[in-house]
Amino acid sequence: MSRAVSRVREGSGVPLPLLAPAALGVAFLVLPVIGLLVRAPWSSLGSQLTAPGVGQALRLSLVSATIATLLSLLLGVPLAWVLARSRIRGRAVLRALVTVPLVLPPVVGGVALFLVLGRQGIVGSWLDDAFGITIPFTTTAVVIAETFVAMPFLVISVEGALRAADARFEDVAATLGAGRWTTFRRVTLPLVAPGVAAGAVLCWARALGEFGATITFAGNFPGTTQTMPIAVYLALQRDPEAAIVLSLVLLAVSLATLLLLRDRWLGRSGAPL
Repeated sequence: MSRAVSRVREGSGVPLPLLAPAALGVAFLVLPVIGLLVRAPWSSLGSQLTAPGVGQALRLSLVSATIATLLSLLLGVPLAWVLARSRIRGRAVLRALVTVPLVLPPVVGGVALFLVLGRQGIVGSWLDDAFGITIPFTTTAVVIAETFVAMPFLVISVEGALRAADARFEDVAATLGAGRWTTFRRVTLPLVAPGVAAGAVLCWARALGEFGATITFAGNFPGTTQTMPIAVYLALQRDPEAAIVLSLVLLAVSLATLLLLRDRWLGRSGAPL
C-alpha cells in the first residue's frame, strides 16, 4: 500500500494552479540576476575593478565587514549562550530586543545609533567631552552600523545550534570536575562550531551588504565611509557600468555565501543544489 502511494506521488505532476504562480515566482527572482549578468561590461571588467573608487570601496567593505563579524563573534556567542542555556528571568524580552535589528528598517537603526553615539547623543556626548572622541562619519561608525544590523543573524544561528546540541556532554564534563568556562571552551564550542561558522558567514554577508544604517550614521566619504553598496548607489547615477561591476562583486559574494552554507541548509532537507 505504501509503495503504491509513493509511486502515485512520484508520478504525479505539479497542479497547474500551482505551476503557473511558481514559474512566475522563479522568473521574478531570477530575471534581475540574469539581466545583471547580460548587461555586465565584461570587456572592461578588469579596468573597472582597478579604478581607484572601486578599489577603495571594495577594500573598505571587506575590512569593515570582517571587523564587524569579529565583534559579533566576541559579543554574540556569549549572548547566544545566555539565551539558550541560562535560566535568567526576562529571556523572552531579551531575545525580542536582540532580534529587533532584524525587522527594524536600517535607516531607523542608523538614526538610533546617531542619537546614542552622536556628539549630542546619550553616550556620544560623554565620549566627546571626556575623551574628544567623535564616532559618526568615521570608519568606526561604519563598523558599528554593520555590527548593529548583522550581529542578530549570528546570535540566532548560534542559539539554534546550542538548543540542538546534546547537553548531556556538558553534564558529563561537569561531573568530571570541569568548570563552566572549561566546559564551554572545550565541550560546548566544538559541539556548536558548525552553527557558529554558519552564523559568522551570514553575519559577514549581511555586514558587507549594509546600506541604510551606514549612510545614515557614517555618511558617504570616499576611502573612509563609502562602502560598496553606497558606491553602487552613487555610481548608478553617474557611471552605470561601474555600478554593474560593483553589483557583480556583491553577487559573487552572495553566491559564495550560499555555497558555504549549502551543506547546512540544503543537505539536511535532501534537496540537491
